[in-house]
Amino acid sequence: MEVLSIFLILLTALLIPGITGMTKAKIAGRKMPSVFQPIKDIIRLFKKGAIYSTSTSFIYKVAPLVYLSSVSVSILFLSVGSKISLISFHGDFLLFAYLLAIGKFFMIISAMDTGSSFEGMGANREALYSMLVEPAFFIIIASLALFTDYTSLNELFSNMHISSNFSYVIGIAASYVLLNTAMTENSRMPVDDPKTHLELTMIHEVMILDNSGFDLAIIHISSWLKFSIYGTLISKFIIVTTLPFYIQAVYFIIIQMILAIVIGFLESFRARNKMEKNPQWIIMLSAIAIVAFLSTLIISQKIILN
Repeated sequence: MEVLSIFLILLTALLIPGITGMTKAKIAGRKMPSVFQPIKDIIRLFKKGAIYSTSTSFIYKVAPLVYLSSVSVSILFLSVGSKISLISFHGDFLLFAYLLAIGKFFMIISAMDTGSSFEGMGANREALYSMLVEPAFFIIIASLALFTDYTSLNELFSNMHISSNFSYVIGIAASYVLLNTAMTENSRMPVDDPKTHLELTMIHEVMILDNSGFDLAIIHISSWLKFSIYGTLISKFIIVTTLPFYIQAVYFIIIQMILAIVIGFLESFRARNKMEKNPQWIIMLSAIAIVAFLSTLIISQKIILN
């Protein structure tokens, strides 16, 4: 069953970009592409050879593989519904978070390895936004750990019973923070516009300007997996674990599809932030997480206000 959970996460990762693209096309009044169009684009990239600049080192060549490997291993810490993940231990969310960070780190240094001022600029912005959004993730996970008295992702979400009014508040706040963390980590609206072609305002896309063929396909797949990972975390607040697993699996797929549609709506109706406003917007996520954390301390009586 653990393997089935991984299969469902991988399956939804392949469908999310297609559904997002269809949603954006429908809202814009354009002819909707096939849900499998992104997959066809990836297959086309796999058939092309990668081109490497003479100024790059081995870091540039291995970075996409490290990125994909780190994201893939982090999936092993997750499960669908009530199932147990393949890897689980106390405090495993720390390794989970920093596995994702390792992949991001290699992508940043590979962009700098090209010697391009544009890619270095994108790497600088990517590093800044990742650094700013990291506290929001840890604080919200700490809030859930306080609420459940568990520190592993599997036990933490398994014991996150949505039963009281406060648990609903925590679940909504955590889902909001995780959704916007996913948008920030994948450089999507409102932090970045993946469709822009102006190097001075690009972040992730300008980082991978020199990547092509096989390497570019791997980078895109890694981004899809990250969206599915955050969608899996959000689904943990919604899926009723007492239901049969096949019903949980159906709910999981529906939730991931809704996430893809929500992303499409956000990118269709929301303008990108001004560059200087991005840090403030990202720090706002940490502020929401801190409010949830303090509320958890008070409700759980781990801190007493006189």
